[in-house]
Amino acid sequence: MTALQETGPSVPSSDKSTVRVAVVFGGRSGEHTISCATAAGVLSAIDRDRYEVLPVGITPEGQWLLVEDDPAALELSDNRPPVTITAEGLGRGRLTAPLGGGELTVLGPTGPEILGRVDVVLPLLHGPYGEDGTIQGMLEMMGIPYVGCGVLASAAGMDKQVTKVLLGAAGIATAPHVVVGPHAWKRDPEAILEACRSLTYPLFVKPARAGSSLGISKVDRPEDLAGAIEAARAVDPKVLVESGIVGREVEVAVLQGRGDDAPRVAEPGEIAMDASQGAGEFYDYETKYLAHDAVAMVCPARIGPEARDLLMDTAARAFEALGCEGLARVDFFLTDAGEAVVNEINTMPGFTPFSMYPYMWQVSGLGYTELVSELIELAVARSTDVNR
Repeated sequence: MTALQETGPSVPSSDKSTVRVAVVFGGRSGEHTISCATAAGVLSAIDRDRYEVLPVGITPEGQWLLVEDDPAALELSDNRPPVTITAEGLGRGRLTAPLGGGELTVLGPTGPEILGRVDVVLPLLHGPYGEDGTIQGMLEMMGIPYVGCGVLASAAGMDKQVTKVLLGAAGIATAPHVVVGPHAWKRDPEAILEACRSLTYPLFVKPARAGSSLGISKVDRPEDLAGAIEAARAVDPKVLVESGIVGREVEVAVLQGRGDDAPRVAEPGEIAMDASQGAGEFYDYETKYLAHDAVAMVCPARIGPEARDLLMDTAARAFEALGCEGLARVDFFLTDAGEAVVNEINTMPGFTPFSMYPYMWQVSGLGYTELVSELIELAVARSTDVNR
């Protein structure tokens, strides 16, 4: 973090009776606006009696700003331009902190203003430069506790190919796939297209290291595959081409156990989409975040007890296979044969009002505010030793 002029009023000193939480959102990825929407939900829900909140926004250029504590200004809406964190907009000044950890500072017109120490960071960053282990590594270097998965699990969960490798080693099924490397496609695209002949149509073409359904295409014909790969490469030069799996899409929310306890697993849920109300052919970006009338969250999922137990057990195994901490959402295809095939693991699932992760926990008896508190308490209790 670097320094800039403070433009807003002074920040009160920390109350020692409360835990000081820096809620970090925005970021450099294409999911900047989604991250802000997640922050809007969390800032509205966090228990202000237990936690003192410092809202910290990261601009698309990577500047760290103290921003206004205004959840409504961060909400996602199709009636206004996408929310973007800027120094001239929501920002109140750029932050600085010692690389080895210590007190946050804002430089004001009359000199530096000490904001004090932060007890824990709640990173609500989706995509690269946040969900992929980068901010986690920075916070490890600074010795600051943070919510969620560590460096390795975050990086592995972000890269869909690496996720498949780790899950495969644990005996957990994933969809057959072909990796399109950033250089291999330029060297010999025909070889890639030939390798994809082993897959089963329809195919799904995905950026390997992105979320929020950005850049994903469904491909029904071989002649459309190259264009879909190019579209995904615009989001990430590393791409996965997967066989389509026929099955219901069911999601499972996992929460780290206390101490050495096993992971806690919520009731599985699924997305019911209504094409007549604007739902896409699959759960794409527009359907997920904008077509609210076209999507219903069904939890508990309408599945039998055997399938429920299988999904919940497999979700916990996947959580531990990646070495996850804090939280993760495991997305499945449940086939007609009763097989649970993992689609992906999201180590920082959305917390918008339309997100499945908090909804599944709400149905399972853990409300939104209580869930945020539990995640913070897990982070505070966790060792800051990188080899924990």
